[in-house]
Amino acid sequence: MRPGVLDLVCPAGATFTKTFTWKIDGQAQNLTNYTARMQVRKGYAGSDLLVSLTSSSGITLGGTAGTIAVFIADSATSNLPSGVWRYDLEMVSGDATPIVTRLLEGKFTVTPEVTK
Repeated sequence: MRPGVLDLVCPAGATFTKTFTWKIDGQAQNLTNYTARMQVRKGYAGSDLLVSLTSSSGITLGGTAGTIAVFIADSATSNLPSGVWRYDLEMVSGDATPIVTRLLEGKFTVTPEVTK
């Protein structure tokens, strides 16, 4: 499966929330036995990790509804440098042999904060 491309904008100093629904042929996927992970880096091959989220920290999976809620607290976004970075969001099945699906990828733009 080819990942979807979705560019995200994250205002520094504000709470970042975004909810996605994973659907195949119009049907929400059951995420009951899945975990999720998402990282934001300065570049594709870069070692500069800006954000790292998992389904135990920052990502909430909605079971049979197929929802994936991403949350980054304002205290964390206030420390992000403004600029255009890269992210991807992967889903990992709970099977005996886990299957990793890169669901989304794209630009992660952090806009600077004026109010301090």
